[in-house]
Amino acid sequence: MNLLFSNDTRATYPQSWYAATAEPLAPFAPLQGETTADVCIVGAGFTGISAALHLAQAGADVVLLDAHRVGFGASGRNGGQLGSGQRQDQIKLEKMVGEDAAQRLWRLGEDAKTLVRDLIATHSIDCYLRDGIAWAGSRASDVAELHHYAEYLQTRYGYDQIEPLNADAFARICPSPDYKGGTLDMGAAHLHPLRLVFGLAKAASSAGVRIYERSHVHDVKHGAKPIIRTDAGHVIADQVIFAGNGYLGGLDRTVAARVMPINNYVIATEPLGAEAARVLAADIAVADSRFVVNYFRLSHDKRLLFGGGETYGYRFPSDIAGLVRAPMTTVFPHLRDVKIDYAWGGTLAITIKRMPYLARVKPNVLSASGYSGHGVGNAIQAGKLLAEATRAPSEGFAAFNDIPHVTFPGGGLLRTPILSLAMSWYAMRDRLGL
Repeated sequence: MNLLFSNDTRATYPQSWYAATAEPLAPFAPLQGETTADVCIVGAGFTGISAALHLAQAGADVVLLDAHRVGFGASGRNGGQLGSGQRQDQIKLEKMVGEDAAQRLWRLGEDAKTLVRDLIATHSIDCYLRDGIAWAGSRASDVAELHHYAEYLQTRYGYDQIEPLNADAFARICPSPDYKGGTLDMGAAHLHPLRLVFGLAKAASSAGVRIYERSHVHDVKHGAKPIIRTDAGHVIADQVIFAGNGYLGGLDRTVAARVMPINNYVIATEPLGAEAARVLAADIAVADSRFVVNYFRLSHDKRLLFGGGETYGYRFPSDIAGLVRAPMTTVFPHLRDVKIDYAWGGTLAITIKRMPYLARVKPNVLSASGYSGHGVGNAIQAGKLLAEATRAPSEGFAAFNDIPHVTFPGGGLLRTPILSLAMSWYAMRDRLGL
């Protein structure tokens, strides 16, 4: 089954709050017939658009293809959190890759935030960028771990924009009875992801990138000049970049064995008005320490945007609102009867190491995917690193490429049922507080 067409109407954005509050781009025409390019990019989300923009600014002739629309996938549907560091914390990274490499990855994480902020400023993208992400703990042990990590970043990495919060201090910004304390990172941020991806696409198009929507890539013939085939045309390119993330499917077996798509869900309540202060007393985002992370923030019109719940099969559940309402009311019991105006799902991708998989899968084919829920900064930075790597060795690309990724059990064929069992077990333990 192809995730590109499993849950959505072709080339139609989901009925999300993001789509309802972003000025749509005029459609780009599908690819027809033959064309050539220096670089052909498959996937017009954060990774693909960033790669295309940086390549075009360096003088390359770029074709960008998407089976649906610009920002149609996870890039336009996610929680909008621009987090610090990497998806894995620095303590785990030091054990995984060593202290020197972990330090490089921390600096790359900080560079990713700067890159996103600079792109927003340079291209005047109105995406409601705001500072601040809090991490919440539901158990005393979770809070202790969060406090330890904040102190670790302060002392080992010189990061002074994060502070530990006890139960009272946390309740002053997020009065949820479920949380017992946490941390506040004012160096992180949150934003409207679909507005951001639209703004970057405008910049890429203005820089000369040829964008083709409704152009499903179903085959790549590899060679000195790869041929990228769509339903109605093909591109002959010097180099190819795979930027499809969870929607890449079977275009490359090396990637498919190491990167697994999963589905995650978000709801938007009715405007809460004065009641919004009972959710968040500051304009920040929140993520918690559960295995299946809950993440939320207030929109500019005072709705609660709440993400939670994962499924590991191909299809979205029939009642997304009901699925996400359950964790939302665990965090905010007083919202059990609130009206939900929007509910949508999206497909992201994870790796076993929970770190992005950047690789040169063939001499003239690069790929980046598997952001594991940390994609706003990672994906936009990955696009820039891919653009660099098409021209010369890139230290940033090498830092991610050196991470020792392993294949999922069952490779690209059996990874979904095997991992579904394992992740469902961990999620159940999390719900039981074990």
